[in-house]
Amino acid sequence: MRRTALIPMMVLTACAAPGGPYPSLQPRAAEAIDPRTPVVRPMNDRPVTAGLMARLSALVDQARNGNSAFDSAASAAERLAAGAGAPQSESWIAAQEALTAAIAARQATAQALGDIDEIAATSLQNQRGIAPNDLAAIQGAAGEVAVLDSRQAARIDAIQNRLGL
Repeated sequence: MRRTALIPMMVLTACAAPGGPYPSLQPRAAEAIDPRTPVVRPMNDRPVTAGLMARLSALVDQARNGNSAFDSAASAAERLAAGAGAPQSESWIAAQEALTAAIAARQATAQALGDIDEIAATSLQNQRGIAPNDLAAIQGAAGEVAVLDSRQAARIDAIQNRLGL
């Protein structure tokens, strides 16, 4: 019987550790922060860099100039498609060639849109982010060029539908 009483005492003494520096039970600094309060992050409110603005302006101008070239090519394609005969006829082939020229004239706008996307991607990769004002400038330029690109695509689709493609 004495042995059975000795085993629980040995088990209990094995759980007791010698004294030492115990952590404080005082509230920690992090516990004083209200979790409902939004975390304020410093914003990078610097103005858009001159180099970025110049590059974006050049790309928008490139798209506008490309749009002028596209308009003349698309007008010619629309005129020829309106007078095109049956598929595989001489007039239909001429309209098809004019359509191909109009599609090629879209290259400047598509290139400008791709270059704007590349500027944003490069900034994200190299700087690990884009400053808010830079992002607004990039989005504005991309939006303007995207409108031109959408109009061009709609005109191409209309000509293709007229030709039965």
